Amino acid sequence: MTTTQNIQLWNRSFIFCLCNNLFLFTYYFALLTILPIYIMKDLGGSVQQAGMALTLFLVSSISIRPFSGMIIERVGKARSVRIAGFIFVLFAFSHIWIDSMWSLLLIRFIHGFWFSILTTANVPIVNDYIPDERKGSGMGYFVMSTNLGVVIGPFLALTVIQFTSFKMLFALLACIVAVGYIFTWLIQIQEHAISHATVIDLTVPKKSIQFHDVIETKVLAIGLIGLLTAFAYSSVMSFITAYAEVKHLLTYTGAFFIVFAVSMLIVRPWVGKIYDSKGPNAVIYPSFIFFAIGLVIVSFLSNEWVLWISAVFMGIGYGSVFPCLQTVAIQSVEKARMGHAISTFFALFDIGLAVGSVIMGLFIAWMGFQVTYIFCAVMVVFTLWVYRSLVAKKLKRSALGAE
Repeated sequence: MTTTQNIQLWNRSFIFCLCNNLFLFTYYFALLTILPIYIMKDLGGSVQQAGMALTLFLVSSISIRPFSGMIIERVGKARSVRIAGFIFVLFAFSHIWIDSMWSLLLIRFIHGFWFSILTTANVPIVNDYIPDERKGSGMGYFVMSTNLGVVIGPFLALTVIQFTSFKMLFALLACIVAVGYIFTWLIQIQEHAISHATVIDLTVPKKSIQFHDVIETKVLAIGLIGLLTAFAYSSVMSFITAYAEVKHLLTYTGAFFIVFAVSMLIVRPWVGKIYDSKGPNAVIYPSFIFFAIGLVIVSFLSNEWVLWISAVFMGIGYGSVFPCLQTVAIQSVEKARMGHAISTFFALFDIGLAVGSVIMGLFIAWMGFQVTYIFCAVMVVFTLWVYRSLVAKKLKRSALGAE
């Protein structure tokens, strides 16, 4: 069996994992961008119904997320990613035949379950093809493929819809995610420590589900950091467009995400090398500071240059801190528990995004955009303190013990 000690980072399976992830999240963010417009224009829905389509997807995704690790452990990574991917592709194509608001909401709700399993399984799979001494770099590039989807997806959807119908756009997006699914069959997926007791056997009486079967306690601390980080980031993900529109800068919002992605891409090689050579604290501390500075800058939004400069700081900050947190989570457990670790981390992160979007909306209505973004900057600084108290000191002690 190929091990992470004797492979190069840019190996065949690692590249296929990046391609699969990029195509998946290009589809996800393209659909996320275009659905509100589709709901209001073609289905005659309201802004509230558009929000419900996102909420239902998040609810189903979050609800199954804690169990995703257990499902992957018992079914196996290969079957999990290929079965979940196949059903996800089918529901992607089903968007072509939507004829009512209720059918859309039903599809979005069911779609979220399979998205959760699929994205959870992808992480331990790609981890098998990252050398042990380059985990920081490898996971950074993997998360970068997700962030590229943030830019490519919305740009593609908003461009294509100018020349064709929503039905044709949905067909194109479904083909994109289908191509991504093909890559899962080109990856030589490895299974680790799967015993007869782990794999589902219908002839053996089922034991009751224990807390340990669902939650990986070793990553609860880093998961809390992820939750708080996502809480602050929800102000950018959900409301930066509305903020720009209020400031009459909506036409420059697309460039904001491009600058965000480019900034992240430029620093990615150095961030990975620093993580691998000096440890996570050397990256996470400055990344939180950059993220907080970006939030402070955008709170004083007055022209497109302020918007773009804030994107530089947030691209470097958030774009670096998230893959580092995810890497810390998967390095905290043995390979057999990696699915549980990433499902626990993502569950907490998703809760931070969902709850943050709701609370930030209320906070903006009460205090306005500027105060909200300053509050988020303070939240990031607070998160840095929590990280230092709960995680950083423990990582330092572990590093000293290893020496």
